[in-house]
Amino acid sequence: MMNTSPWIAARTVAATCFFACLGIVSAQAQQLDAASVIQLVDAAVKARVDHVAAFTVIEHYTVYRGKDETHPAAEMTVRTEYKAETGKNYTILSQSGSGLIHKYVLAPLLDNEKTINLPGNRERSWFTSANYEMQLKPGGVQRLDGRDCYALTVVPKHKAPNMIEGTLWVDAKDGSIARIEGTASQSVSVFTEPARVMRQYVSVNGYAMATHARATSDSFLLGRTTVTIDYRDYQIQLRPAK
Repeated sequence: MMNTSPWIAARTVAATCFFACLGIVSAQAQQLDAASVIQLVDAAVKARVDHVAAFTVIEHYTVYRGKDETHPAAEMTVRTEYKAETGKNYTILSQSGSGLIHKYVLAPLLDNEKTINLPGNRERSWFTSANYEMQLKPGGVQRLDGRDCYALTVVPKHKAPNMIEGTLWVDAKDGSIARIEGTASQSVSVFTEPARVMRQYVSVNGYAMATHARATSDSFLLGRTTVTIDYRDYQIQLRPAK
């Protein structure tokens, strides 16, 4: 009888090489897909920066203490005006509830938003590959809030209270931001833990705009505090087409 072991060995080696090559090709394809998605994200941010000259929006802030998210400790409604040349300004339309919360939570929150949106500051917090290490999560396209999205792990390249480490979902068609969830890379003070953050976005005039946000933090002074923000009535001014 003919000894077939050499033939079996040869076929085994060939099969192993074949599947190894498939693995290399698959890994290369995944890397290329990840690079393409990240380029799509960068392009979407650039398009928003290049085309949105100004906008106004009504923002409603609700603050809860501890685990009670039924009875607000404080509320505030503001009209936010953004101009690319100058940043953000706020007009308080109404407020109610704890004066302590307004002084130590809401007022610093608005002041911080004004600071980080100043020209020269805001560029450092954009969700781009210049500011974040990004990795495409496995699983392909995910359905999120009625949109086909890619999910990316994001890690800030520098630490700041407004830089988030977590998961970024972007629209699979144009790379615009759909949602961010994670933890701030730095606390706002030594008395406060880094906030746990979620923010949702919708497309307004073709550009990503926040529609709902939530941040929870624990502090020495106030204990657990949850702030939610709802955004409505966007009015966007686009730059004239060149």
